[in-house]
Amino acid sequence: MSFRQRPPPVGDPSNPIPISDNNPHSQSQQPQNAYQDHSNPAIIPSEEPYNIIPVHNLLADHPSLRYPEVRAAAAALRSVGDLRKPPFAPWLESFDLLDWLAIFFGFQADNVRNQREHLVLHLANAQMRLQPPPDNIDSLDASVLRCFRKKLLKNYSSWCSYLGQKSNVWISDRRNSADLRRELLYVSLYLLIWGESANLRFMPECICYIFHNMAMELNKILEDYIDENTGRPFLPSISGENAFLNQIVKPIYDTVKAEVDSSRNGTAPHSAWRNYDDINEYFWTRRCFQKLKWPIDVGSNFFVAPGRRKHVGKTGFVEQRSFWNLLRSFDRLWVMLILFLQAAIIVAWEGDDFPWQSLKKRKIQVQVLTVFFTWSGLRFLQSLLDMGTQYSLVSSETLWLAVRMVLKTIVAAGWIVVFGVFYGRIWSQKNADNKWSSKAVEDRMFNFLEVALVFIIPELLAIALFILPWVRNFLEETNWRIFYLLSWWFQSRSFVGRGLREGLIDNIKYTLFWIVVLGTKFCFSYFLQIKPMIKPSKAFLDLENVFYEWPEFFHNSNRFAVGLLWLPVAMIYLMDIQIWYYIYSSIVGAAVGLFSHLGEIRNMEQLRLRFQFFASAIQFNLMPEEQLLNTKGTFTNKFKDAIHRLKLRYGLGRPFKKLESNQVEATKFALIWNEVITTFREEDIISDTEVELLGLPPNSWNVRVVRWPCLLLCNELLLALSQAKDLVDASDKWLWYKICKSEYRRCAVIEAYDCVKHLLLRILKQNTEEHSIIMVLFQEIDQSIQIEKFTKTFKTTALPQIHTKLIDLLVLLKKPKKDLNKVVNIMQALYEIVIRDFFKEKRNMERLRDDGLAPSVTMSGSALLFENAVEMPDAENEIFYRQVRRLHTILTSRDSMNNIPKNLEARRRIAFFSNSLFMNMPHAPQVEKMMAFSVLTPYYNEEVLYSKEQLWTPNEDGISTLYYLKTIYADEWEYFLERMQREGMVDEDEIWTTKLSDLRLWASYRGQTLARTVRGMMYYYKALKMLAFLDSASEMDIREGSQELVSMSQNSITDGFSTERSLSAKSLSRAGGLVGLLFKGHEYGTVLMKYTYVVACQIYGTQKAKKDPRAEEILYLMKNNEALRIAYVDEVSAGRAGKEYYSVLVKYDQQLQMEVEIFRVRLPGPLKLGEGKPENQNHALIFTRGDAVQTIDMNQDNYFEEALKMRNLLEEYRSYYGIRKPTLLGVREHVFTGSVSSLAWFMSAQEMNFVTLGQRVLANPLKVRMHYGHPDVFDRFWFLTRGGISKASRVINISEDIFAGFNCTLRGGNVTHHEYIQVGKGRDVGLNQVSMFEAKVSSGNGEQVLSRDVYRLGHRLDFFRMLSFFFTTVGFYFTTMMVVLSVYAFLYSRLYLALSGLEASAVEDANNNDALKTILNQQFVIQLGLFTALPMIVENSLEHGFLVAIWDFITMQLQLSSVFYTFSMGTRTHFFGRTILHGGAKYRATGRGFVVQHKSFAEIYRLFARSHFVKAIELGLILTVYAAYSPIAKDTFVYIAMTVFSWFLVVSWIMAPFVFNPSGFDWLKTVDDFDDFMDWIWYHGGVFAKADQCWETWWYEEQDHLRTTGIWGKLFEIILDLRFFFFQYGIVYQLGIFGGSTSIVVYLVSWIYVVLAVAIYVMIAYARNKYAAKEHIYFRLVQFLVIVLAILITIALWQFTSFKFVDLFTSLLAFLPTGWGMLLIAQVFRPFLQNTMVWGTIVSTARLYDILLGIIVMMPVAILSWLPGFQAMQTRILFNEAFNLSSVTPFWPVKMSGVRKSGGCLTFTARSLILEELHLSYGLHWCRVLLLLDSLVETGVDMAQNLYAWFTCLMGWLMVAVSAICDGWCAEKCYWGPSPLPMQNASPGCSLVLLIKLDKISVMVETAEAFNDRDLELSGWLCQLLHLGRCYFGTVFCIIEFLLMQHSVGLL
Repeated sequence: MSFRQRPPPVGDPSNPIPISDNNPHSQSQQPQNAYQDHSNPAIIPSEEPYNIIPVHNLLADHPSLRYPEVRAAAAALRSVGDLRKPPFAPWLESFDLLDWLAIFFGFQADNVRNQREHLVLHLANAQMRLQPPPDNIDSLDASVLRCFRKKLLKNYSSWCSYLGQKSNVWISDRRNSADLRRELLYVSLYLLIWGESANLRFMPECICYIFHNMAMELNKILEDYIDENTGRPFLPSISGENAFLNQIVKPIYDTVKAEVDSSRNGTAPHSAWRNYDDINEYFWTRRCFQKLKWPIDVGSNFFVAPGRRKHVGKTGFVEQRSFWNLLRSFDRLWVMLILFLQAAIIVAWEGDDFPWQSLKKRKIQVQVLTVFFTWSGLRFLQSLLDMGTQYSLVSSETLWLAVRMVLKTIVAAGWIVVFGVFYGRIWSQKNADNKWSSKAVEDRMFNFLEVALVFIIPELLAIALFILPWVRNFLEETNWRIFYLLSWWFQSRSFVGRGLREGLIDNIKYTLFWIVVLGTKFCFSYFLQIKPMIKPSKAFLDLENVFYEWPEFFHNSNRFAVGLLWLPVAMIYLMDIQIWYYIYSSIVGAAVGLFSHLGEIRNMEQLRLRFQFFASAIQFNLMPEEQLLNTKGTFTNKFKDAIHRLKLRYGLGRPFKKLESNQVEATKFALIWNEVITTFREEDIISDTEVELLGLPPNSWNVRVVRWPCLLLCNELLLALSQAKDLVDASDKWLWYKICKSEYRRCAVIEAYDCVKHLLLRILKQNTEEHSIIMVLFQEIDQSIQIEKFTKTFKTTALPQIHTKLIDLLVLLKKPKKDLNKVVNIMQALYEIVIRDFFKEKRNMERLRDDGLAPSVTMSGSALLFENAVEMPDAENEIFYRQVRRLHTILTSRDSMNNIPKNLEARRRIAFFSNSLFMNMPHAPQVEKMMAFSVLTPYYNEEVLYSKEQLWTPNEDGISTLYYLKTIYADEWEYFLERMQREGMVDEDEIWTTKLSDLRLWASYRGQTLARTVRGMMYYYKALKMLAFLDSASEMDIREGSQELVSMSQNSITDGFSTERSLSAKSLSRAGGLVGLLFKGHEYGTVLMKYTYVVACQIYGTQKAKKDPRAEEILYLMKNNEALRIAYVDEVSAGRAGKEYYSVLVKYDQQLQMEVEIFRVRLPGPLKLGEGKPENQNHALIFTRGDAVQTIDMNQDNYFEEALKMRNLLEEYRSYYGIRKPTLLGVREHVFTGSVSSLAWFMSAQEMNFVTLGQRVLANPLKVRMHYGHPDVFDRFWFLTRGGISKASRVINISEDIFAGFNCTLRGGNVTHHEYIQVGKGRDVGLNQVSMFEAKVSSGNGEQVLSRDVYRLGHRLDFFRMLSFFFTTVGFYFTTMMVVLSVYAFLYSRLYLALSGLEASAVEDANNNDALKTILNQQFVIQLGLFTALPMIVENSLEHGFLVAIWDFITMQLQLSSVFYTFSMGTRTHFFGRTILHGGAKYRATGRGFVVQHKSFAEIYRLFARSHFVKAIELGLILTVYAAYSPIAKDTFVYIAMTVFSWFLVVSWIMAPFVFNPSGFDWLKTVDDFDDFMDWIWYHGGVFAKADQCWETWWYEEQDHLRTTGIWGKLFEIILDLRFFFFQYGIVYQLGIFGGSTSIVVYLVSWIYVVLAVAIYVMIAYARNKYAAKEHIYFRLVQFLVIVLAILITIALWQFTSFKFVDLFTSLLAFLPTGWGMLLIAQVFRPFLQNTMVWGTIVSTARLYDILLGIIVMMPVAILSWLPGFQAMQTRILFNEAFNLSSVTPFWPVKMSGVRKSGGCLTFTARSLILEELHLSYGLHWCRVLLLLDSLVETGVDMAQNLYAWFTCLMGWLMVAVSAICDGWCAEKCYWGPSPLPMQNASPGCSLVLLIKLDKISVMVETAEAFNDRDLELSGWLCQLLHLGRCYFGTVFCIIEFLLMQHSVGLL
């Protein structure tokens, strides 16, 4: 126990947290201000429910109250002293400073209670950490409070300095008790304001404004001011019940709500309404004091509702939706790229080999000077964009902003003129002199350069300040007016974004990184992109006599063609810097990882080599050492740490040896290690046997060495025996030297000897002659070893015989029933071997008796030796028999056990944990001295626990969730059943009855559920309790406790857990563990003060009211996790006043056995004004505690062994990283969903690359790591005073997490990344889920482009950090979009050349052939994208090995990962681009369930039609047209080489949703899907029809973004849609009907066909509506006339014109895109067309187009579904790790009920029926052959398997063909589907099809049944043809599958 703790009060130590006896619901019934009614007994302080510690009752029996720091903090709060008492309510003696503030300012009572506990806990924890400890530990140390006040109010102080306001925190220089109280009042006031501000917490400077004024009123009260108006002592301007909420918070909240309401749910333009940032930035200007005043003037224009006069508009920044934001935010990047491109083209155009050769020429030098024209033009464009986007900021209060905008535009335009004048003077002088070498020309060049020097002075100044970063920080952070005036021209004044420069060392690191990247990029661009384009460009410009196949509107239009050729090159030039970033970041990330010692322990073999150093590593890293803490930070201490780590890492000095002399440390290590292994067993990732093999048993049986796990000692004793046998003549020293070369071998020998000695003496009765004989024998052996004469005394050759007999003895002892006679016989045999063969010197019987090694004469008699001396220990003596099993394992193990544990997750976790112990991490303090922290998890309505129905209900494919989990986690299911059997389960069916709760937990822990997250986060609680025990336990506690745990742990394994507690509760609650049995009581109090877990279950109150099962499950979690708290928003009806909203915190009272409400803080209104998740986090943040808060999402998990390192991680806050301490600690993540399917593997690989190598490089050296989600750890007080842990403005902050990182960086924080600790993370596992997630993130990045945070970071960061920031955030999505656009540009340019005739003219010109090839080769630059996979390969190589990484990469490619990544690229491009143009970003609930269900075609089409299918068909159409009309495409190889990437993109975008869709190529499902799709298309739903029911509703929803976009978005959309008209323009001139005419009349005439087609459609539609119902004959007549007319027109054209029949099909390629383009444009003009007659035709046409698109997409799917083999291959590709061995069951399974199991195989009954049918049809011979081969297959003979597969395959085809042709079975209606039907239901018209499943060499017998009436009727010959074709293709695919299997390709 700590020396600071008082003895515990008298009470029940087993229940150290008593709960008050009051009614738990009384708190919710009390008045909102408890200070107004003291007669209410419900508010007696001593009976209040409490959260963590009962601060209101310091005499309570609570372990936390034993700490004097807690009592000191509470006493400090009660030091009201002589303060003037508030006149509003009676003053009670129990009131403290917070009550005093609450009565004066009108704070809520529960807010006060919440912040009282908050403040007491923090001050107590801070004083615990104080070094050195204070002299008086019973009083609050002034330095603790001072540091806290400075940190809490630092942002307020900065705000006051920024606005030139004097701080209202009046603290005198002299320190006295009054100042201590005043400081307490200031921090209490701030926390009370913050705790009740609700949504205002997102506006930190608004809170500063409120605090500023309230602090001033507090000062007036403290200084006894007299009110001038009343002449009485000053009173606050607000007071009374809930005064602060109603008079301060509510008006500002209502203003925010009004703005949000005006946003039309976020669909209004961002510039039209104020978000959280706008309102907060209003308080960055002095007008907040002038307009709002104090008390707040609700008549101020600040509160004017939107749309009314004098309404305050946007503040600080206007978010305008435009692509130009990328140029505005990152203008320096684009200036650099554009200027280099221009200069490179100028230099390369000269034609020299190297650029420096061209630059020597004066002409080139002068031409290069034109870059200054471009530069000044870009500045002018930037100024215009600033004016165009930010004009709405200008008001009467911000006129200087307008002045600056206008002046910058004028100056930028002036620079263009100046450069033009000076540049013109150079050329005029050159023309006058007629040469470049004259002096006058040089003078004018120097004049131009002098002007240019003035132009670039700002850049030169920026470079100087970049070199001296501390000067830049000083200038920006100093609030001197002179500096504002100097910087006024360059940037707007901003409270954030100042002082962002890093230290010099960091500056140098990321500068060098980007210099290398940019140098490589520019060299590559010049020599391989720009220079090769010069010659072909010149050739095209010089091309003459070009025959254009369409009208030539512009003379010499070759320039336009050259521009099109350069367009894709320019696009690639703008994006390929991303590729070079990938390459170099991979190299740097690998280097940083290597220096961080990542991946040094990758497998169990490497673990074996390092395990001997584990104890020292754990002692060094996880156990606190006071001497290290006392000298923390000194250079000597750091040097010693480095040396010690080197010794641990590389085994220098053999530090493990001290464990043998210091057994306490070894026992501590054993306790930690065994607790980790026990946790593994509780999680069912290891078996009971593996627990014994991995466990580290405490010292027993007097073993003299460390008892390593059996895993490490395997085979060592046998090797030692072999050495002893070989080295017969060697000396003891030499033999022992050989043995000791392996530490494990040495320990195995000593342990085996000591254990054998103890065992033999233990099983012999005391005081018997046999016992004395054995004792004398061992004494003689010990003496010979001691004098090093063992080999001279004994024969080592006899050791194998002794070894064999000992094994026999142990085998007998392990049996449940011991046979004493056999034991006696073995003992006698051992004795005989020792006496006769072991001694080198033969001893006769007399000498043996003299030496005590033989029985005396009197004892010999007729009795045998050992006959009456053996006494077996009791069967209950588990310690003894466990040691027997361990000894048997050591003596018998012959393999290396590298496959232990078998579970891959267990191996991974052990490897990572062990590796992390040798990485650099801060030393761990004692738990009492560690930083306190909380974990916060937002929860809405996700799964808590899987229900019984969810687990066992199968889907349409017959696969249930439980079956899916059992298949994926087969070994864990086996271990779970083993554990259940140990806990009393007899029959496996009991898991659905008595063990149902355990089953639900087991399944839930393998999904992405709240239960899994809670279990993981409660590991912190468990780990800290164990560490607290080890910190304070005495040597006796540890040694005795370790002995107790041996028996307890074994009893738990053999006998199960105690029945007093439910098994489900035991499995759920991980708070105790075995070590928890040793706790003394104070650990609970310590850990409760250090750790809190809050789950923000926003609608928990609603769920309880609705009796939602999730509410019961959440209560179940609270019941079994005492540190868990639930925060929710409660809606209470207030009658006519509407509803009242409360933030409520509840916990489960273990004594009352019910849920208890702790705090209820009223909110000003509905919680959700912005995005839901950050609002949910924000309301629960007030209930968190500690210095840090870790944000954990619902898809995360944690591990016990990682929780042990949490206090090390929190110590990072004390260290400097660069020039700043961290404010946000990044934590490594492990994606645990990678084993679910191949798609999940691809997603996890992509995610793992980002969360490891990617973030590692971002943090070091680039210094731009942000907050990308979870599980980062926030400096809690730093963030709560600066806007919270996320942003919540509607739509713009839809990616809420990353804005916390933006905010942190802009406000001077520091984000680091640490990889010695990890947290689990789940990801989406289905393509639909993944795509929705990608859409959400891409849309979020599109909104980020518009945000003020990105703009400010782009301008305030230095140039190189700006590059890092761009290419790792929005730049990644921009470059992805540029890749896709470059494909479009390349294909459209190729199409233009082919249709215009330029390409044909170039091919005819032999001189231009080389140039043309050069241009064609440019598209291969796109293939550099392969390097984007480099980071993944490098990271895998680092952590798993190079060969493993390469093999994984190849396997992923074979499993079509490139298809998935290409498809994801299309998703990102579509949603990123559409969001920037039109908006429409929204939260998309992806769902986190398992994807085992087939998605219908209609659902896939709805999700991907616009983002992928339409674009893929467009690209495919371009490629088809190009192939038809390009002369180059006639060469097949050239066409393939030129378009292979484009075709791959087309195929990926169309086929990926089906490749990664379960049963995507199932023929029956394909047919059903098409029917469902057509039903959906034609269903005319009503007003309430949803998109998944009605095509028209979906079609309108797809246009939502056009309804919210602005005029520029609509205009740009129309411009993009015009590309579809190009097809018609180009193709009509290729039609034969026009006879090669190039007149414009041809194009105009072609529109006649469009009009005619529309007219015919309208005519038929009119006839259908008028006649189809009642006068059907007229409708048929109209159709007939139209058909006849069409035929007549076709014949006439054929006869009288040059019309060709192929023109009918060619015209479709022309007019179908035209119609689609017209539809898209019509959608833009929907507001004008919707109420006209035209709109109905547009809708009908759109429906027909979607039918056509659906058919085009469905065709390849249908073909592949019809062909056999694809479904099996797709299943293997999709479920490579899950169902390749399980979903397709073994051949002829017997344990199946019914004919078919879900895998597609037959039962034993069906097998018999089939063999009988074969016997009757084909004779006994073939049947016997099949039976013989069948038996061979079942024996596992590989050759027979292959032979059987081939033979049965051929036989199946032969049978089907013969039966189809000869018997005429195919004359009936037949259906050949892959899903077999029961044999007994087969009709006589069914035939047998044997389809080979090669993954198990199994045979599936399928039957073909008749089509339903809706299916097609096939004639006999057609059915035969289909049948034979199917058999033929089945042969091909079986051969392919067989070959793939033989070569072990990863598809199987």
